[in-house]
Amino acid sequence: MVTLDTKQFDNWMERFSEDKNIQQIKRLTEVISSDAEPEVGQTPKEVIWTKNKAKLYRYQPAIKKTNKVPILMIYALINKPYILDLYPGNSLIEHLTDKGHDVYLLDWGTAGYEDRNMKLEDYIVDYIPRAVNKVMKTSKAKDISLLGYCMGGTMTAVFTALYPQLPIRNLILMTSPIDFKDAGHYSNWLDKRYFQLDKLVDTLGNIPFELIDFGNKLLNPISNVVGPYVSLADRVENEDFVLNWKLMQKWLNDGVPFPGESYRQWIRDFYQENKLINDQLVVRGRKVELANIKANLLNISATRDNIVLPQQIAPLNDKVSSKNKTLHIVETGHVSVVTGRKAVNEIHPYIEKWLTDNSK
Repeated sequence: MVTLDTKQFDNWMERFSEDKNIQQIKRLTEVISSDAEPEVGQTPKEVIWTKNKAKLYRYQPAIKKTNKVPILMIYALINKPYILDLYPGNSLIEHLTDKGHDVYLLDWGTAGYEDRNMKLEDYIVDYIPRAVNKVMKTSKAKDISLLGYCMGGTMTAVFTALYPQLPIRNLILMTSPIDFKDAGHYSNWLDKRYFQLDKLVDTLGNIPFELIDFGNKLLNPISNVVGPYVSLADRVENEDFVLNWKLMQKWLNDGVPFPGESYRQWIRDFYQENKLINDQLVVRGRKVELANIKANLLNISATRDNIVLPQQIAPLNDKVSSKNKTLHIVETGHVSVVTGRKAVNEIHPYIEKWLTDNSK
């Protein structure tokens, strides 16, 4: 029997630790520099309508359709909408189709310089109504559910208020700002006394994704810039964690330009002048009154969201005329409301059950 004295054991453990650290560093380097990017947006879909850069996707139910009310998802003009269908087992769209829902997604595409004059109202008035019409014709439905995420939810709320005659049965908004009175750091950064909005848009045309991403990271610079890599180094031997890390980094770095005139309208009318919650927003000569919203409302707010603060979300429930309205508060951040363990285990099932209960 071979025995080791204390000193020999300590030396052996030190060498083992060094070897382990080398392997961790090697794997960390591979993940950051040479690993293939994971494939995203894998739920089967087909394009059923296009306009300019925009595409309308249909994700047919994975089982026999059990819900007669189709769901149209509307995303923001920044980043890409595959966050709603990130990866098998981590996808809101997959969860809904697996439960028999007929799901559609309006993807705005990637704006080019030729799109710099596109306004928010162009997307809301010229695109969304046609997408709604196409969804209802395709699904042969009598009414529709709308789901908007982030800025896409704000646009969806404006659209719903503008078209109260449409058969919109359900409205789901996920971390969507409505009241911009207190938008945290953004209220200070975008103050019209200091922020040269017109010069920025007139100079650049479209606003680069990198500029918007930089602003988002400044909300919590250490956590947003260094934090992901510290977490990766700590858990690089956990392949499930590595996969999710790569998925999130792919999406976070895969942004698109913000059409210039849409950005100008978004900052001025919403952040600087807070017109929407005060019934002062005018779209194509028509006043947007949130009281016109009568659809069943599920309004989701995240307590750890530093991009859209909870106080920007809750006031909507007091403005709408909906008899059935719920403010659902979750303990997540802005992105983890739709992806990650808590989203998969709790939020996706909650949304699906709410839709089913309100679509009978």
